Amino acid sequence: MFPSSSSKSPIGYIEIRVFSHATEDQTKVETAVRNTLPEALAAEVSFTQTSCMGHHGNPIVLSQAKLTDRTALPSFLEKIGAALNSLDKEQFADELKQHIEKHNLYLRLDKQSAALGKVKVSSNDPIHFKIHFKNKTPQQIMELCGQAGLLP
Repeated sequence: MFPSSSSKSPIGYIEIRVFSHATEDQTKVETAVRNTLPEALAAEVSFTQTSCMGHHGNPIVLSQAKLTDRTALPSFLEKIGAALNSLDKEQFADELKQHIEKHNLYLRLDKQSAALGKVKVSSNDPIHFKIHFKNKTPQQIMELCGQAGLLP
């Protein structure tokens, strides 16, 4: 378990990015993101949208959000840790070093599973999470992932 007071919270902020393709309902995609978040964070998340163009000229909307409530941020990793199945935890553990850069942990969760209220690791059209840890080494980030239940 993470410390709950903001002065001791290891997480500084979480950035979220997700693409809504022309064939997808943008509202449902944003609901899928909210499904991955604890209630307190889901209630406060506010997205900004940017219109983009796909490779073949198809419209794409990029939705982005930044979560900064340091008292609530640790509950995100704990929720993901509790929701991941053992196979996803094994895969994540095997690839963990590739998901850490400087003070950041990068998570990619399956958008379709999230729409159904499930949490699954995926790199195919995922929801992107950048979790920024304040003054933590890669080794400390790995230890925090273990404490949050992300590892087997």
